[in-house]
Amino acid sequence: MDNAELLDDFLTECNENLEQIDNDLVHLEQNPSDLDVIKKIFRSIHTVKGASGMFGLSRLEKVAHAAEDVLNKMRDGGIAPSSQNIDPILKAVDIIKGILAHLGEHKEEPEGDDSLVIRALVAVLSGEATNLENATPPASSESLETAEGASSPSARSAAQKTKSAPAETTLRVHVDVLDRLMNLVGELVLNRNQLVQLIRGVDESEFHNPINQLDRVTSSLQESVMKTRMQPIGVAWGKLPRIVRDLSANSGKKLNLIMEGQDTEVDRQILQAIQDPLLHCVRNSADHGIENPQQRAAASKNPEGNICLRAYHEGGLIVVEVQDDGKGIDAEVIRRKAVERGLVSSEAAAHLAPAEVLRFIFEAGFSTAQEVTEVSGRGVGMDVVKSNVEKIGGNVDIFSEVGKGTTIRITIPLTLAIISALIVRVGDDPLDVFALPQSSVLELVRITPDNSDSIERVENSKFLRLRDSLLPLIDLRKILELGDSDNLSDAGEFSIVVCQIGDSRFGLIAREIFDTQEVVVKAPGHYLKEIQVYAGATILGDGRVILILDIGRISEMGLSAVANSTDQTTAGADEIKKLENSDKTQLLLIRSTKNNPMAIPLALVSRLEEFDSSRFERADGKNFVQYRGALLQVLSVDDTWMPPSEGVVPAIIFSDGEKSMGLAVNKIKDIVAANLSVESSGKSQGVLGAAIVDGEVTEVVDVYSYLLKAFPDWFANRKLGATKQKKKILLVEDSPFFRDMIRPVLESQNYFVKTACDGAEGLKILSSDENFDLVLTDIEMPNKDGWDLMRDIRSTQRFDNLPVVAMTTLNDESSRAKAVDLGFTKYLIKFDQDELLSAIEEKIL
Repeated sequence: MDNAELLDDFLTECNENLEQIDNDLVHLEQNPSDLDVIKKIFRSIHTVKGASGMFGLSRLEKVAHAAEDVLNKMRDGGIAPSSQNIDPILKAVDIIKGILAHLGEHKEEPEGDDSLVIRALVAVLSGEATNLENATPPASSESLETAEGASSPSARSAAQKTKSAPAETTLRVHVDVLDRLMNLVGELVLNRNQLVQLIRGVDESEFHNPINQLDRVTSSLQESVMKTRMQPIGVAWGKLPRIVRDLSANSGKKLNLIMEGQDTEVDRQILQAIQDPLLHCVRNSADHGIENPQQRAAASKNPEGNICLRAYHEGGLIVVEVQDDGKGIDAEVIRRKAVERGLVSSEAAAHLAPAEVLRFIFEAGFSTAQEVTEVSGRGVGMDVVKSNVEKIGGNVDIFSEVGKGTTIRITIPLTLAIISALIVRVGDDPLDVFALPQSSVLELVRITPDNSDSIERVENSKFLRLRDSLLPLIDLRKILELGDSDNLSDAGEFSIVVCQIGDSRFGLIAREIFDTQEVVVKAPGHYLKEIQVYAGATILGDGRVILILDIGRISEMGLSAVANSTDQTTAGADEIKKLENSDKTQLLLIRSTKNNPMAIPLALVSRLEEFDSSRFERADGKNFVQYRGALLQVLSVDDTWMPPSEGVVPAIIFSDGEKSMGLAVNKIKDIVAANLSVESSGKSQGVLGAAIVDGEVTEVVDVYSYLLKAFPDWFANRKLGATKQKKKILLVEDSPFFRDMIRPVLESQNYFVKTACDGAEGLKILSSDENFDLVLTDIEMPNKDGWDLMRDIRSTQRFDNLPVVAMTTLNDESSRAKAVDLGFTKYLIKFDQDELLSAIEEKIL
């Protein structure tokens, strides 16, 4: 082995030793009694010093020797591992990294004067204090970032652990070799697919067994090679503790970095791509998010601010969250800035939800910083995060609450090399075939004439009724401009691919589903890069080249159209997320048979129908239609209403088990999301009250009254109605609309119901001598929310066995997990009447 190879091995070993040293020093600063860490740091520096002498690297040897002396005395207990004593060691490590980076590039040691840092280390040995504030290492021409970024790529996952595996069980392989191996496996996968295609449909062939064996071996080889490219995501976090430590020292803030899920594995290519986005996010949290100690004390917060970096698997993807407990982002400030910069009109901005407003942060050059600092305020950063994440097929979202903090969520694929894809035909032409990444696919639904009534239409938007929920539909033919898609009946039978991106669920309309294949992802050519609906290309087993669709981008375009967004800068996917995770209610807007604007909670609607006037029959003074083998009574808000002599009648169908009824309307207008503030009228029958929806005074339909009008015994057959002694329920809900809707449903089940308008009133009622069998509470309320109410209930011994059911619109996993931690008995989504009554029956009877 020649000197060049020996030097390369030396540099690799040094970089492996130094990879974790910044984190170890920061850990030691916070845990000065950890002797094992001191020993580990000493061994790393000792290795560098010893090897540098062998190569005659005098400058490197002097710096490492001085640092080693301090660490040796610190290891023996002669020097305390305080911040003042660790600072010179960190400076020495920076110089060592800079020298190693220069060695790796030029194969010779750079010139430089390290006397200032060496004197500081000697001063620590003698117990003297030395100011190193201006001790920027002149020894290296590289900056700190260059020095930190120059570590060898082969320094990938063992350096993240305190104890390394024995040397004989590991082998260093250059990353170029792994990339080449991955490319060869990709070619093998393509050939395997072609051979499998040849025997498909052939009943008897002498090639069946060898091709099936080749298929198994190829799959195993592919899996093994993929594992060699996988690294713990913590490798990308290695520099962050040191960076946060330095930011804390420079800003005067007390910052604490918490890292969770470091062992979550991801492809090396993905890992490299997210390092810069993560750095931007952490620096943003430190500079913009966390307040200084005085501000936090004034807000009754711990003076030390927390930045939590978390990674986990979710649905075949990797989710990385950067969360801080700082001041949060004021959506109104963002809204004003967006208008000032001309990103949106003032009229449109006024109608944007807070989640939509926060998306402006990802616009290029957008900043709300009052002054430029060394960390941020130059209008760059978050747009870089978004663009870099989207380049690798991921997406980024931001959630914030003023006074409580901000969470940036980055969703990325596990790998970019070989993926499992669903092959579909989109258009009418047999050649209109595309691949959908299966990681986003939940299930497939086939639509035939027998179940075509599961497709609901509202104006120009289409929805799929799937297990009592409505999913917005996106026609791929329309998105890809492959034909007109206004009339779904033209397609006869077709399929819907139910997908999920983040918290958004939707259906993609496809003409035909073929099969699932392992496909090799090839980057799209330069002529396709501007067309953002394509994530890449691949070759099928029959030799055809097809494009891989970017489901994330398609969802943004399609959901935006479904939501009929008036502002082209907002994404439809965020609108869907907002509907699921905020306190807004999805409403079906209609014009009644009196032509009044009215609204119905969408979750109560089973189906939307249009009945030809000739189908109506009259009996016992009531209107009926024959519907699904039974008679369906059709009511109206106008008691004098009669079906027209010709034309069609739009109707809203409500169902509960075997019971169904219809409500005739003049027009079905739209589906919107609104914060309901219902003013009870107490005058109009069948109306709960009025609210301003979409800028118009709208009456909210009292669905309960129409159900009882059609079937006076609508709820009577439930087992709950047979209870001899009334059970008592406390209903805690700030919305009069929800209280007025839920209370009669519960009372019809022979429950005694008492209501409270918020958590504070609910706790006051509970603290009285009155005993309750169950508490049913909303989460988001003024004065005292459901979380705080639950904490008070569980801290009171008297209520140890009291069932508490959460009833909310918050449908995200973090809220569900929080509910479990606080001790909620059940967590329900509003409007699901059957689940509500079943849950109460389960917990009370």
